[in-house]
Order: sequence, then C-alpha cells, then structure tokens
Amino acid sequence: MSENTARTGLVATPGQTIGPFYGYALPYEKGEQLVHPSHPQAVRLHGVVTDGHGAVVPDALLEIWQADGTGAVPTADGSLVRDGYTFTGFGRAAVDNVGHYTFTTVDPGPTEPGRAAFITLTVFARGLLNRLFTRIYLPEDTAALAADPLLRSLPEERRRTLIAHREADGSLRFDVRLQGEDETVFLTYPNLAD
Repeated sequence: MSENTARTGLVATPGQTIGPFYGYALPYEKGEQLVHPSHPQAVRLHGVVTDGHGAVVPDALLEIWQADGTGAVPTADGSLVRDGYTFTGFGRAAVDNVGHYTFTTVDPGPTEPGRAAFITLTVFARGLLNRLFTRIYLPEDTAALAADPLLRSLPEERRRTLIAHREADGSLRFDVRLQGEDETVFLTYPNLAD
C-alpha cells in the first residue's frame, strides 16, 4: 500500500466489473419476456448494439424498466422468476453474437397525462466502467414528444436517437450506438451512487 493510499483511505473502484461474463452470470430464464408472446398487447422491442465504429457488440446485456399499458408503474415482486402472469415492468436480455437483442413487452402508457410514454434502458458492455442509461420513447404521440422536457432540451438531430421506430409488423426497433456518429443520448442521474 502506498503512503498516499494509507493517508486517504481506500481507492474507489468502478461501479461495474469488466469482463465477458454477462451471458453466463446475469441472464435468467424468460428474462426478456415481460409478457408472454401470446399476450393480446404483446409487442416486440428489438435492435442492435454497436460501438463507435459501427461494429456490433456481441456481449452486451440490456435491462429495461417500464410502466404497463395504462401508465401504472408496477410494484409486483417476481422480476427474476417469471410466472407467466405478473407484469413486473422489468426485463433483462443478452445480445446474440451479432449484437441483436429482443424483448417481448407491451407499449407503456404515459405515467402522467400529456407526458410521452417511454421505456428506461440500461446498457452493460465490455469497455464500460459503469452502466449507461437512456430512454426509448414511443413514436406515435408527436404532441407529447414535442412537449417532453428531456427531448426539448436536446438538439433536433440528437432527439431522434431516443425515439423508437414502429415497424410494419407493430414491433419497436431501437438501435443503441455507444459512441460516434448518431451516438445514442445517454443520461446521468443526480445522487445516483455509481
């Protein structure tokens, strides 16, 4: 131990341990299914995670949190043990070897009248000392999107990195770009301990 370390105490470590273990240790059975695919309001949320050069990131892990279709934030237990009936609003999925992820969920409703509906997304990946936070906004309510405080605080070209694309089959496509041109807007939260 150096003399400087002894005087100041322990040195802080990163919030996350780096290593290619996400696919081994963290995914759990049906973690990507917030609802069963046969659910009447089921929607597929999917996309690709890429790095600053546009290359796929084959070992990322994504987590989502969201309100249900009415805008209510779930408080039910059981996120890590899917029973097939309880919507907990939480999901976790590892990307495949070409950087693609998929969740089966529902379109969230707005948590307040007139607010834009969104899904919170967290990214864990190699090379990141700490997780990254972002939002996935639904594309349909253009008036709510235009009034959203976060989106309004961003330049127009950056806003689009937070809005999913609704595909012809009804699924939501949201690609995550970690750096570079068209980098996804990532958020920081005050008072969040890393």
